[in-house]
Amino acid sequence: MRRRAARLPRTALRPRGVTTTILLPKLPVTEALPALVEALRHGSNAVLIAPPGAGKTTLVPLVLKDEPWAEGQKILVLEPRRVAARAAARRMAELIGESAPGQTIGLATRLDRAISPATRVEVVTEGLLVRRLQSDPGLDGVAAVLFDEAHERNLDTDLALALCLDLQRGLRPELRLLAMSATIDGAAFAGLLGEAPVVESLGRAFPVTLEHRPRDLADPRDLPEAMAGAIRAALREHPGDVLAFLPGWGEIRRTAERLVGLDAEVLPLHGELPPAEQDRALGPSDRRKVVLATSIAETSLTVPGVRIVVDGGFRRTPRLDPATGLSRLVTVRISKAAAEQRAGRAGRTAPGVAIRLWSEALHRGLAPADRPEILESELSGLALDLAAWGTAPGDLSWLDPPPAGAMAAARALLRDLDALDDAGRASPIGRLMARLGTHPRLARMLAAAETEGEKAMAADLAALLEERDPIRRGNTRGGGQEAPSDIGLRLDLLHGGDHPNADRATLQRIRRAAALHRRRLRVHGTTRAEGDPGALLAAGFPDRIAAMRGVMAGAFRLASGQGARLPATDPLAKSPLLAVADLELQGTEARIRMAAPLDRAVLEERFPGRFIREEAAAFDARTGAVQARRRLRFGPLVLEEQPLPHADPATVAAALAAAVAERGLRDLPWGDTARQIQARIGWLRRVEGETWPDLSDAALIATVQDWLAPALHGRSRLSELAGLNLPDLLLNRLEWEQRRRLDTALPSRLPLPVGRSAAIDYARDVPTLEARAQHLYGLATLPPLAEGRVPLQVALLSPAGRPIAVTGDLGGFWKGGWLDARKDMRGRYPKHNWPEDPASAVADALRPGELARR
Repeated sequence: MRRRAARLPRTALRPRGVTTTILLPKLPVTEALPALVEALRHGSNAVLIAPPGAGKTTLVPLVLKDEPWAEGQKILVLEPRRVAARAAARRMAELIGESAPGQTIGLATRLDRAISPATRVEVVTEGLLVRRLQSDPGLDGVAAVLFDEAHERNLDTDLALALCLDLQRGLRPELRLLAMSATIDGAAFAGLLGEAPVVESLGRAFPVTLEHRPRDLADPRDLPEAMAGAIRAALREHPGDVLAFLPGWGEIRRTAERLVGLDAEVLPLHGELPPAEQDRALGPSDRRKVVLATSIAETSLTVPGVRIVVDGGFRRTPRLDPATGLSRLVTVRISKAAAEQRAGRAGRTAPGVAIRLWSEALHRGLAPADRPEILESELSGLALDLAAWGTAPGDLSWLDPPPAGAMAAARALLRDLDALDDAGRASPIGRLMARLGTHPRLARMLAAAETEGEKAMAADLAALLEERDPIRRGNTRGGGQEAPSDIGLRLDLLHGGDHPNADRATLQRIRRAAALHRRRLRVHGTTRAEGDPGALLAAGFPDRIAAMRGVMAGAFRLASGQGARLPATDPLAKSPLLAVADLELQGTEARIRMAAPLDRAVLEERFPGRFIREEAAAFDARTGAVQARRRLRFGPLVLEEQPLPHADPATVAAALAAAVAERGLRDLPWGDTARQIQARIGWLRRVEGETWPDLSDAALIATVQDWLAPALHGRSRLSELAGLNLPDLLLNRLEWEQRRRLDTALPSRLPLPVGRSAAIDYARDVPTLEARAQHLYGLATLPPLAEGRVPLQVALLSPAGRPIAVTGDLGGFWKGGWLDARKDMRGRYPKHNWPEDPASAVADALRPGELARR
């Protein structure tokens, strides 16, 4: 069955006002267009659900631009990826008879711009819309914003939609907003858009047969080999071209290497390819074609001739790394929704097959949809945009609001970058950073450049850090060397330098991005880059300024407090100070990937307010003593440290007390006397209230500077704590009347009838008196503690000191349980007296002769 290419007449306003008839192809979405047009004529918002290949990306904007409400204005079409934006703009231009974007159809991405006064439909990437909103909060001349592939929930998509809704509520109620996707949660988006109508196109996609592998891959690193084998088998067994999904360009390259000699054209497709190579992968071919693509081919793009999809089941996605506070790309399993999108690529022009390199059992356990990026990523860019917009996250409408913890971390970074004032509003530097259209760290670096040469260098650095490292890493497992960390080598490569592992395609992209940053800074393209890269990097990465740690080459401490390292053979391994631009977490430390040497004088000149000179004492766990030092700090990073021969005794005592607290008080000379005082005061606090001090371990740790530090004057070592009189220190927390009350209400010892006394253990759950049974003869009842408000029990012991019984009612025990205990004790200890009535047997309490000895 072939789809008939019926055509639908439309009109388009040509640049010189000439009205011509345009024939648009009849695609599956065509049947839904009348309902969509009607919804947007009578309301501001709508949701369109249409399957992959239905034509929503290209037909909907061309139809809506001719609506009366759009007359003389633009339709903005937001695409999540540059490749999709270019392809959509080219296809729309082709449909209305224009050779390329730049006339009726415009294109604007970070690296491409083709717009003219005649432009009526402008395809843009989401980040550019956010920038436009910051510079033009009213979106003058824009009639509608179309969010294509809204289901992907990129961070910029969520932010752009939230800002557009805020604009619609405040200044532009006539602005139309349309969310489009194949797998969108229609109800959720409709609710967000004010209960907007949902228009659904059933489409006429061709059937796609699904095939699952019987076994799952043991490791994602096995994917290139499995993918190559699956592609060879699919070409033998099925007609049509192949679209294969892989996580990134590394897997694409390794798969292509395994397909050498294949009787088909093997073409990569990823966002870092030059436009000409992207067009080659997306265009028709005289031979069978195998396109090895990342997730950029998952939506929006049409690859002609594809009837076979081979899905590896993985993707790259940014994840917040708590160890570094940065987002980094990780390889994860795709969701069921993504798998459905990918499979749909095989049924756009004819029946197809989708081969999934995972089992049906694993598929059942996949997440229904990918987690939104706003819940996973580092949010400093979002926080800066919101500050520049002048609103709090809670005042905007979100499908998923940004997490409070991630936003707090983002605002802390922005304060460190001087982007926020004390009230949390965007500072003048922050507003400039928001307009520069890049990550806040890089924007701060661009804003720090002063001279023309510095601005040119900052533009080069920003472009370099936005893209992949142009020096490919060597295979260290095979004995190769790691790429050197000096960022200066990369800057040289941009201006004609050479390196055996240089990636020419990456360098070309960096040069294009650098030219864009130069235009933003109004620096001529031929201006020579000059200045200190370390000083510029320090402006954007103040928490990554690194000082050499000790004398070991390659060991560094970051201003954030984290450890970092370089190979000892790296040229920067012995630098006293570094400005680190790129880190990779490895175990408990971070590996420095790119950095520049930093001169302390330059750092002091640029950031005089962040340098702190102090005299401080700190405990050294290795020596068990407090060391007094004179320090120069950059924030928390110690740049210079010298011994202080005559330290303030109070400062040393305070540091020693802090160390005792940090170590849980275990170094104090605790004995039974001190613990009993602590417990007795604790009992009285429990029954008489907070007039008694809290002497629990937790409270003592919290107040260690109040009660312990004054007693440590003249001491600097843990070993000197043995001479402390800890019982007196604890009793000193009491007033004189409280001391008297303590001794009378809770005595430490209880007199016994035989002329001796026994200690009471207050540290137990119930205060307990331990004594031999013979020593308790003549004691009819236990005396009350604290007027009976504190319980007391007695543990009766045998002559050998073993427990006989524990009771809180001594009189009751003498009359009851004693009879059985007496029989047992008389058999074991016949030489001792075991009277029937111990309460009145004082004279017979001891063996003959013992009373005389007492």
